[in-house]
Amino acid sequence: MIRLFNTKRGLLALLAFATIWFIILYYFVSAASDIIASPTFEGMASQVFGALGVFALLNWDVAEFSIYWLVAVYFFPMFAILICSDQLCSDKQRGTLRFITLRATRLELILGRYLGQVLIISILILMTILATSFLASVRNIDLFYSSLTLGFRVWLELLVVVLPFIALMSMLNAFVSSAKFAIVIVTLFFGLGPLILALIKYQFGQEFYLNLLFPGEQIGEIFAQASSQTNHYLLPLVQTLLLLVFSYFAMKREPI
Repeated sequence: MIRLFNTKRGLLALLAFATIWFIILYYFVSAASDIIASPTFEGMASQVFGALGVFALLNWDVAEFSIYWLVAVYFFPMFAILICSDQLCSDKQRGTLRFITLRATRLELILGRYLGQVLIISILILMTILATSFLASVRNIDLFYSSLTLGFRVWLELLVVVLPFIALMSMLNAFVSSAKFAIVIVTLFFGLGPLILALIKYQFGQEFYLNLLFPGEQIGEIFAQASSQTNHYLLPLVQTLLLLVFSYFAMKREPI
């Protein structure tokens, strides 16, 4: 928390994050929500959302959150990978990890760093949701309560979506000593992994459900918001637990 909110490097990262989301909210969310909420363009909006397979989003009371969801559900997992890439690497490079483990167990270290990153991401998601609620209230003050209620639900769903991505970076940090190398590995993991799975499926002619090992496998289902099946949100929780267990055993075997 101190590294992000009380250092020049962290404040610059926050400024870049705020700039990106200002552009998204002002030029996309605000403008597009006006079109969706307009009766004149209701038919066109229905066709566009139907083509994207997200027709259920038109039933949301606050149009701003419909557009926000389309962006945030893919943005925050990628952002979490970048911002959570250095959970232990810098301590390994500086040699301070040995000093830290004198006062905390390796399990406490893994969980502490993971929960710290979860707290940071949850705060950043909450900031963008409050900004979206503000835009909706400016357009129509009657939407204030609805936007807060819907925003809280979206905040919980997005947080569940990003949990396994943060845990994945925790596991990689237990193996590597460079944040840049961790990003390279996770890029190859998501880039080459589906190709390897497709090759295995083609070779054996059988589905092994190895795709469930990839964080974000359920995003395609929850993206459309067509249903609220519990297993769509149970999968990332199970993935998170397994990745943290692997992180602990990897950290336990890693010499410090």
